[in-house]
Amino acid sequence: MILSYDVEEDDFDELVVARSHEVPVLLDIGAEWCSPCRVLGPMLERLVKEYDGKFVLAKVDADENMRIAGRHQARGFPTVIAYSRGQEIDRFHSSQTEGFLRRFLDSFIERHTAGNDATESELQPADV
Repeated sequence: MILSYDVEEDDFDELVVARSHEVPVLLDIGAEWCSPCRVLGPMLERLVKEYDGKFVLAKVDADENMRIAGRHQARGFPTVIAYSRGQEIDRFHSSQTEGFLRRFLDSFIERHTAGNDATESELQPADV
């Protein structure tokens, strides 16, 4: 499974929205000139490998994909958005500590998993 990839406007719906029904997608909107992005980016890359498939990292260059940044009201960079089951469920701005990132990711993954479990249990026939 590819854990980290670049996203553009043409493939956003497929690689972020649709994919988030299968696995939690962390959307990182940044820019090459952004100093906090250059700090956060490598931390997210390391964590996506460490978490080994529990989430994927979708990266957007805001300068090349201004519509995606605008649609997500990214007023500062980096803007990081958690997608689960086709919807944004959380976000943060600017570079953060590793401790914050781990808490954010753990909560994000737990919410995604809990939502999937609820959906699966609704499909199970009730014991009579």
